Amino acid sequence: MRMLRQEDIARLPDFAGQRIRQASLLVELANRIPVRVLHRTFSILDIGADGLLDVARLNAQQMARVGDLWAPALQAPAPGAPVVDAASRFIARGGSWEPDERLLRQIDAAALGHLPCPRCRVGR
Repeated sequence: MRMLRQEDIARLPDFAGQRIRQASLLVELANRIPVRVLHRTFSILDIGADGLLDVARLNAQQMARVGDLWAPALQAPAPGAPVVDAASRFIARGGSWEPDERLLRQIDAAALGHLPCPRCRVGR
């Protein structure tokens, strides 16, 4: 939330001017112990030269994703129309990524506490 509000404390000066990959996972817990991964989302975040999240770009990407979900229900293709407006698809894809199987297994293992984390208590 601090990154979305562009709070000074949420600056990432080491990543200024770069694009970074983010993995968000929803994990089921049983007695406060991670049991399984329920949902995964993979995003690409743009960090501005000032070290703050580019919220405008993130919002545009998220809106494009929502638009892509609703597009089939809202738009009937014009008969014989050879042109497709795919602008929102390109915007949406620019803000997402998919890990390969090996990396996906590592991400899941980390989320479930099966890998040691030097900065946190998970996996210790």
